[in-house]
Amino acid sequence: MTLHVESRGDGVPVLALHGWTADHRLMLGCLEPVFADRPGYRRLYPDLPGMGRSPAPPSIASADDVLAAVLDLVDTVLTDEPFLVVGESYGGYLGRAVTRARRDRVLGLALICPLGTMVDRSRRTLPARAVQVLRPDPSAVAGLDARTAEAFTEMAVVQSPETAARFRDEIMTGLDVADPVAITRIERNWELSVVPETGPAFTRPTLILTGRQDQQVGFVDQFALLPHYPRATFAVVDVAGHNLQLDQPALFATLTHDWLDRVASG
Repeated sequence: MTLHVESRGDGVPVLALHGWTADHRLMLGCLEPVFADRPGYRRLYPDLPGMGRSPAPPSIASADDVLAAVLDLVDTVLTDEPFLVVGESYGGYLGRAVTRARRDRVLGLALICPLGTMVDRSRRTLPARAVQVLRPDPSAVAGLDARTAEAFTEMAVVQSPETAARFRDEIMTGLDVADPVAITRIERNWELSVVPETGPAFTRPTLILTGRQDQQVGFVDQFALLPHYPRATFAVVDVAGHNLQLDQPALFATLTHDWLDRVASG
């Protein structure tokens, strides 16, 4: 199948995979501020099947089918070019699988609040407390519609007009256009048939960012990934939930730049 892809810049390809039911705008908002200061990279922002502007016909019925569509994009658009992979949440899970499947071509892997070793939501190790708003601002949701305001306040650890606007423009816009029928169908087979960490360790520069207050995927289950990624920087960021890039944009940019520096020097 054909995935909708937004492309920015020229140079070393960067495949950016968004999280579940969002679309490419999440990753574009994450990464474009970083690459504004780093020429020489071609950023590819696909919409996963059933999300954004990518359809999901009935043949797309599992995580394996979604992964196959992403790998087809890689092989069709990038042919044999080496590339970087960045994945957020479920996109991080898929990004790890892409890295396994095309390991000889992947120059580096960055994971933003990724699913850890427990894909099943009921088995994840999550913070004991409910969502902690550590930097509240009741005025942050002024101007948001009621549905967006509710979704924002359910996840935001840092509430500000800036984080609220980014949530609306980068995340909620994607959630609003996802195909619910396709999402329900794929979620019945949401787990990949092959664990991404099966096989030899990935020995190129890696970044794993987690939020200390992340109530969606937590930060504990991701520790078990470290033996497979011996070149990984692993960060548990305080005052950060599942939308770490919104809660801590400066630290997110710093650690991403460090990862890119390590890839470039390697």
